[in-house]
Amino acid sequence: MDTLIPYDSLAPDTLETILDDIVSRDGTDYGDYDLSVAQKREQALGSLRNGNAVLLFDTESETIKMIPKSELNNYDLF
Repeated sequence: MDTLIPYDSLAPDTLETILDDIVSRDGTDYGDYDLSVAQKREQALGSLRNGNAVLLFDTESETIKMIPKSELNNYDLF
C-alpha cells in the first residue's frame, strides 16, 4: 500500500531533498537536453504545485515517488 504525501505539508528543506532524490534517479528522462538538478527540481515542484503530480510513499520499498495525478487510481492507498 502507498501513502499520499501532501507536498505542501513538508518542510521546504525536506521537500527539496526528496525532489533532488527523485530527479536524480536512474531512468528519469528529460528529453534531448540536459538540465541541472535545480532545474529538474523546479520542474517537479511546478508539477506538484499545479496539481499534475503527487508524491507517494511506497511502504514496500520505503521510498517516495512522484507520479502523474492521472495515475493515482492505479495505486492502493492508505
